[in-house]
Amino acid sequence: MKFTKMQGIGNDYVYVDCTKTELKNASEVAIKVSDRHFGIGSDGLILIKKSDKADFYMEMYNADGSQGKMCGNGIRCVAKYVCDNKLTDKDEFSVETLSGIKILKVRKDDKGLVSLVKVDMGAPILEASEIPVDVNNLKNYSNREDKRVIDETIEVDGKQYKVTCVSMGNPHAIVYIDNTIDIKDFPLEEIGPKFECHPAFPEKVNTEFIQVVDNKNLNMRVWERGSGETLACGTGACASLVATNLNGLCDSNATLHLLGGDLNITWDKEENTIIMQGPATTVFTGEIEV
Repeated sequence: MKFTKMQGIGNDYVYVDCTKTELKNASEVAIKVSDRHFGIGSDGLILIKKSDKADFYMEMYNADGSQGKMCGNGIRCVAKYVCDNKLTDKDEFSVETLSGIKILKVRKDDKGLVSLVKVDMGAPILEASEIPVDVNNLKNYSNREDKRVIDETIEVDGKQYKVTCVSMGNPHAIVYIDNTIDIKDFPLEEIGPKFECHPAFPEKVNTEFIQVVDNKNLNMRVWERGSGETLACGTGACASLVATNLNGLCDSNATLHLLGGDLNITWDKEENTIIMQGPATTVFTGEIEV
């Protein structure tokens, strides 16, 4: 199998061009190639396919073989792949995902290679049942009228946290960390799995731990369902901007500072759509027996 290893601010995936050939047992292949000791090493596998509804179709799998609906960093790398490998000559095109069709715009360097990608991520989903969140597993859920989960209380491993939930095609729980601690010292490996598998989240959940620096800058670490901690999560950054704005803690445009780098996120409230802008990088290409 020929592949390309790519990363978007440290969120790395193995990419395979399936526009002309088919890859069987993609879930098993994802587990094999993601292994950082015996495989290529990645947060998962992304297949680029033809689409009847858009210019391309993105099919993604997490490191544990589970299929994901959407990946913000992954889709930026898809844009770079299809442009750099001449699968399209467009600077603006569409990619179908399990969470809908996304519109991407690319910026190229003086060599004609993609250096920056802007993605219209669509509207955030806020209704609890659509995220989904089982509000019966929250403590004293207070927002039954408009059915959102904003600044609600959840008990995890005997401790109570305030949580805001947003879906960007995949479910996210946003939690705020005190600014008195270094976010790098936060015990994510211990707490992240307990959020991921909490009964409030019937499809498991990605959890973002946020520090508000000011109304234009947010620090973020993320525990992704099926992958564990990753250096970045594009949909998570979008969800975090929405959640933090809903809590009155930041503007509708801000920079998210993740361990792997920065993403600029804008919530266009007039159009009710989220715009994500960030880099995409090719690491290496190769071939592996699967």
